[in-house]
Amino acid sequence: MKKGLITKVGALALTLAAGQAFACDPDYTGVEITATTQTGPYIASALTLAAHSWTKKTCGTVKVVEFPWSELYPKIVTTLSTGDDSFDVIAFAPAWAPDFTPFLTEMPAQYQQGETWEDIAPVYRESLMVWNGKVLSQTMDGDVHTYTYRIDLFEDEANKSGFKEKFGYDLAVPKTWKEYLDIAEYFQENVDGVYGTAEAYRRGGQQFWFLFSHVAAYASHPDFPGAMFFDPETMDAQVNNPAWVRGLEEYIRSSKLAPPSALNFSFGEVNAAFAGGQVAQSIGWGDTGVIAADPEQSTVAGKVGSAVLPSSTEVYNYKTGEWDTFDAPVDTSFMAFGGWQAAVPQSSKHQEAAWDFISHLTSPEVSGEAAVTGGTGVNPYRISHTTNLDRWSKLFSDREAKEYLGAQRDAVTADNVALDMRLPGYFSYTEILEIELSRALAGEITAQEALDKVAKGWNELTDQFGRDTQLAAYRASMGLPPSQ
Repeated sequence: MKKGLITKVGALALTLAAGQAFACDPDYTGVEITATTQTGPYIASALTLAAHSWTKKTCGTVKVVEFPWSELYPKIVTTLSTGDDSFDVIAFAPAWAPDFTPFLTEMPAQYQQGETWEDIAPVYRESLMVWNGKVLSQTMDGDVHTYTYRIDLFEDEANKSGFKEKFGYDLAVPKTWKEYLDIAEYFQENVDGVYGTAEAYRRGGQQFWFLFSHVAAYASHPDFPGAMFFDPETMDAQVNNPAWVRGLEEYIRSSKLAPPSALNFSFGEVNAAFAGGQVAQSIGWGDTGVIAADPEQSTVAGKVGSAVLPSSTEVYNYKTGEWDTFDAPVDTSFMAFGGWQAAVPQSSKHQEAAWDFISHLTSPEVSGEAAVTGGTGVNPYRISHTTNLDRWSKLFSDREAKEYLGAQRDAVTADNVALDMRLPGYFSYTEILEIELSRALAGEITAQEALDKVAKGWNELTDQFGRDTQLAAYRASMGLPPSQ
């Protein structure tokens, strides 16, 4: 009898042990990793949600440490450069990559293969996660600018007939920036209580990314990738060429077709204006569509249309100094910001566990739920994020979901994807731009005058940092081979 009891107890122990082994897969019992990012909820809450499910899966723990946006870069760069092992995972802005990559571990080969790897949109997998041929980070958020519009206003018969009478063509999703401005003008002047558009125009409020989206259509030539910001052969600033001047002039024009307080708009105010029914259209990140589709946050839920950014049939050729004309608008999109990246410092004492956590955080299942959860700040970056209509049905009507996901997918797979600037001294470059950009928006100086000052400042900065060093970093950031 006693022997039978012992046998049963032993069998139960084996069963429990087997169950525990199964529960902790892989087993990181007793391991605590520390992840850091900006103060939440955006991005930090995505890390926290993934930390809970990773703990259940592996029995390890994750401590999420948050810093205000203004403190995050200096905190991370200091720990990396000094070899401090405080952080096992860093979640950071792509623009900081040139300063961080010398201190990061390469993604283990096991994560760079299979369906989960191929599911990451190519622009992230092959460009934004790569530095000098090595995968040093993992995209954990997709950031590309798209277009949002009011379906009900665009399908209103009075608006359709009035628009055609005024402009001579049908009211529809704009294919070009000219059409975008025509639409803004029509609604501004003809529909009570509705302004033409909403974008971010405030200094320190993401304004330069919105300018970049206007400029990309004109400055990102499909035959010369990577030449939007600088000449990739000489590192001379391109910011004051005719493409940039046209883009800035149209950006200024859009500010006059927005609500009266628009010069104080950051992206948060753009979302509020659209969700509040104040504007007919807007551009920005995918959060606009998600917020506007939520009846608890929006007065226009059920009426939210989405599309890729407008483009242009004319693109400036910086080599010839002429405009090249195309038969149809060039399929161009702009990777504004580019999406938060997660990486593992070389100083981490738990590199294997850290990469396993990042793999879990960015898995199709976990990241897919984050993408439809308000407040995480996670936008689609996997192909599967844009194909699972069932997951999005809780937010969107069928039409809204198809348009939203189609816009996100088409933007990151566009033939002529323009990458955002990533460069050592990024903040110094953008500070110069924002000063002059704000003056141009206020009407103090012309677009050409503003951009001439920016070009002068950028070239001086490049010389201060070291032209050869900056050129090497710029080419790497744009996926171009080292110069000979």
